[in-house]
Amino acid sequence: MKLLSLRSGVLVASAAVATLAFGLAAPGQAAERPAGGAAAKANPTLREVADRTGRFVGTAINDGRLGDTTYANIAKSEFSSVTAENAMKWGSVEPNRGQFNWAAADRLVSFAQSNNQKVYGHTLVWHSQMPNWLANGSFSNAELRTVMTNHVTTQVSRYKGKVQRWDVVNEAFNEDGTLRQSKFQQQLGESYIADAFRAARAADPDAKLYLNDYNTEGTGAKSNGLYNLVQRLKSQGVPIDGVGFQSHLIVNQVPSTMKANLQRFADLGLEIVVSELDIRMATPADSTKLQQQAANYKTVAQTCLAISRCAGITVWGFGDRDSWVPGTFPGQGAANLYDDNYQPKPAYTAFRDGLAGS
Repeated sequence: MKLLSLRSGVLVASAAVATLAFGLAAPGQAAERPAGGAAAKANPTLREVADRTGRFVGTAINDGRLGDTTYANIAKSEFSSVTAENAMKWGSVEPNRGQFNWAAADRLVSFAQSNNQKVYGHTLVWHSQMPNWLANGSFSNAELRTVMTNHVTTQVSRYKGKVQRWDVVNEAFNEDGTLRQSKFQQQLGESYIADAFRAARAADPDAKLYLNDYNTEGTGAKSNGLYNLVQRLKSQGVPIDGVGFQSHLIVNQVPSTMKANLQRFADLGLEIVVSELDIRMATPADSTKLQQQAANYKTVAQTCLAISRCAGITVWGFGDRDSWVPGTFPGQGAANLYDDNYQPKPAYTAFRDGLAGS
């Protein structure tokens, strides 16, 4: 995702969240105790429900919001995985060549360790949010390759054993399925992708290594290009473990081919994740749109559960007040599970329902 100035979306009234058909109470409701004093919890969190199916449920974390008690409490109680929204991107960690600033990334890792959460590293090589010295610098091909692999090696090595998954290369494709003409692609060609993965594997043999992109959820030219690249990488022995499907979706536009598309990647022996889920709508929100959004969130959760190699889902932030959407798509927003006041929306309960396999 791009670094964007965040602004609050249109205030969405806190929606009453109905009790799930299979007996789960909504957030904030008193949990009913089973007869006989059984310890089963009637009001589980998202992470508790996802844990039962062997999946993770994650969220992107805005480093500047961790000082807000409400924000931090939701982040640690509801999610079993965290992704740095911006703190691990190249421009953040290596603002000057060879000089690293790990403060924000370290805070995220420490937060995760304190709350028994996985860390999803985002992202090592990307055409956007590069530091000025890299974006506007002039390098020979050999030097640029060294700059890239040194950066990957340094960052992955620092968090060896602490980051479980890395988006090694992010958003490498154009909409027509051709490779984006990034600085790396222009000078190094497709080989930069293989080199980045090999450097990451050497730095941490146990971390799972991902390609990540958007508008690839359904079948089409872009997802076909991604699929063909993954096949080429695997045939070359490149250590790619998975593919992330960002899934920045629009209400009532979840691709009908999403399950079949994700399954074909899984059939290559890859782990797959929904890596940056949000579902935006035209604002202001109303009850009809919120119910449609809830159904869409449930569909995505059920899609992951239907694919054995789908390891989990990360939502791109959880509160509408922190969403990147209004700043990029004027007139749209209300894309997350919680409203501007961090109250759960119908989408929360429906998403939990879907994660539970109901």
